[in-house]
Amino acid sequence: MVKSKISFCLSLGLLFFILFHSSIMAQDENKVGPIFKDGEAQIVPEFEDADRWIRHDLWVETEFDTDGDGKLDRMHVDVTRPGQTEYEGLKLPVIYISSPYFDGMGSGSSDYLYNVHQELNQPSPQLVHPPEIKRRNKRPIISKSHIKTWLPRGYIIVHSSSPGTGLSDGSPTVGGDNESLAPKAVIDWLCGRADGFTTRTGDEKVEAYWSTGKVGMTGTSYNGTIPLAAATTGVEGLEAIIPIAPNTSYYHYYRSNGLVRSPGGYLGEDIDVLYDFIHSGDESKRAYSNKVIRDGEMKEGMDRVTGDYNDFWAGRDYLNDMEPMKAALLMSHGFNDWNVMPEHSYRIYEEAQKMGIPSQIYYHQNGHGGPPPMTMMNRWFTRYLHGVENGVEEDAKAWIVRENDKQDEPTAYENYPNPEASPVTFYLGKGAPKQGSLMTSKMQNQGQETLTDNYSFSGEALAQAEETEHRLIYVSPILKEDIHISGISTITIKAASNKPAVNLSVYLVSLPWNKSRRAKITDNIITRGWADLQNHKSLRESEPLKPGEFYEMTFEMQPDDQIIPAGQQIGLMIFASDRDFTLLPEPGTKLTIDLDGTSITIPIVGGEKAFAKAIK
Repeated sequence: MVKSKISFCLSLGLLFFILFHSSIMAQDENKVGPIFKDGEAQIVPEFEDADRWIRHDLWVETEFDTDGDGKLDRMHVDVTRPGQTEYEGLKLPVIYISSPYFDGMGSGSSDYLYNVHQELNQPSPQLVHPPEIKRRNKRPIISKSHIKTWLPRGYIIVHSSSPGTGLSDGSPTVGGDNESLAPKAVIDWLCGRADGFTTRTGDEKVEAYWSTGKVGMTGTSYNGTIPLAAATTGVEGLEAIIPIAPNTSYYHYYRSNGLVRSPGGYLGEDIDVLYDFIHSGDESKRAYSNKVIRDGEMKEGMDRVTGDYNDFWAGRDYLNDMEPMKAALLMSHGFNDWNVMPEHSYRIYEEAQKMGIPSQIYYHQNGHGGPPPMTMMNRWFTRYLHGVENGVEEDAKAWIVRENDKQDEPTAYENYPNPEASPVTFYLGKGAPKQGSLMTSKMQNQGQETLTDNYSFSGEALAQAEETEHRLIYVSPILKEDIHISGISTITIKAASNKPAVNLSVYLVSLPWNKSRRAKITDNIITRGWADLQNHKSLRESEPLKPGEFYEMTFEMQPDDQIIPAGQQIGLMIFASDRDFTLLPEPGTKLTIDLDGTSITIPIVGGEKAFAKAIK
C-alpha cells in the first residue's frame, strides 16, 4: 500500500514535470528573436509594429566636468527597443548614434564666418558670433534616425546628444577628450559599468538589462566622427563601427600642409565657428563654456595667422589616439567630398590595417555623405554584434563605386589603393601662359615660369582658360586607352614668391573640360591639394619666405580612385589663391615655379607600362 502510494506520487510528479517543461518549451518556441539568412539579419515581422516599441530617455553619468558646475556631466540618452525586450526578457545588441545636432543648430549665415579677404600671416578680422541657439528640448526622444532600418532587424537603437548640446551637460569642444569619453560612458552604461539616471539631476538609477553588451556605432559627418572617437578609447563592448564621411582630424579639416584652408562650401569656417553652430546646451552654462573653450582654449590654439600644426590640433587628431582601438572598422567616404575630404577616412583605415583591426573601406565617386550598401552594413553588424559567422572577414577589403555605377553597386578590389598601382613620376615642360607638357621623361633646362595670384578667377575657370597669367598648367599626351589612377598623388614643387607668404594650390584635372550641365562630378577634377610654402621644412614651424629665393616642398594630394577615359589628357594646374578654399589676399603676388625642380608622382594601375601603352 505504501509502495503503491509512493509509485502514484512519483508518477503524478513526473506527469507535472513533463507538462510543465512542455509548456516552457512551447513558450520558448513561440518567443521572438532575430532571424538570419545568407549572413544578414532579416526583418522580424513582430519587431515592425511601432506601437509595441518601448521608448524612454535617461541620463548617463560621465567621468568629466566640462561646464564648470563642480558636478560630473551627464549625457542625455534615448532608447527605442522592441517590446519583447521587456515582456519576454529578450536581450539584443545595440546600434548607437551620437550627435551634436539633435537639438538645434546655429545660424548658417555667412555673416558668422570669418572674412577671408585678408593678407596672409596677419590676424583675421574679428569673428561675429551668431545669436544663441534656441533648444527644441520639449521632446523626450532625441532622434528617430536609424530606428526603422535597424530595429526590425533585431537591434536596440540608442541615441545621445554630445557634450554641451541638447539636454546633455558639459561643453562642446569640437574634438576634445570629452567628445570621446561621453560615448564611452554611454557604452559603459549599456554594458553595466556606468550609472544611468531617470533624470538629469536625480539619483534614481536605471539599468540596461535588455542589452547583450554588444554595441555598434554609425553616423555621417560629425555623427560619423563620434564612433571613431569612442573607438579610440578602447571601450569594452564597442564591437564595430561604420563611420560615414568622418572628420578624423580637425587640422586636416581647417588647415592643409600649413595653409589656412576652409572646407568646401563653407569659406571662412573654422573650429570656433563650428563650436557656435552646435552649442545648444544649457543656457545657464553657455557663458562659462564660451569663455573657457571658445574664447580661451580655441582662440589660443587654433592659430589662423600661421596655420602651423601644434599641440592644440594634435589633440584633435584621432590618428594620434588609435593605440587602444579594437572595434572592427567599416569606413565609408566619397572621393569627391570636398567638405570632409577623402583623406580623413583613408588615414584611419591605413592605420587600422597596420594594427590588425578587421577593416574594410567603401569609396564612392560623389560628394559628402553616402553610406555603404545596406548589405555591407548588415553583414558587418550581423557578424560583430550578433556573432554570426558569415565570413565577412574574408570579403574584399576595398569596395569602389565606378564612375558610371550606382552607389549600391561597388566593385570589389583586393585593397585600396589598388595593389596593382605603382607610382609614375611626371615632369614639366614649359608652355606658359598657355599649356606646358606633362611627361614621364625629364627634359633639362626648362627654366622657370611665373603666375600672378588673383582670386577673382575660380580654379574651374583657370583650368578651362586657353591662356592666362594666373595659373600654370601642364598636360599629358592624349590618352588612347583608359588610365586607372588609384591612391595618393604626391607633388614636389620648387617655387619662389616675391612676398613673404603666398597661397599654393594644385589641381589634377581631366581635359578637355566637360562644360555640359550633365557633366559628372568625376569628369573634370581628379584631385586637389593645398600647401603653405613657408612650411617646407616643418609642419609645426613656418618661416617667412625670402622674396625671390626658391624653396622645395613635397606634399600629398587627396586620395582618389578614378578611371580617366581615352580621349582625355591629365593636366597638372598650379596656382595661388583658391577662391573656394583659401584666404584671399589682394591680387598681385608673383609665384615662380622652377620646372626642373618640380614633379608629380601619380599612382597608376599597371604603372609606367600601362601609361606608355595608353599614349602610344
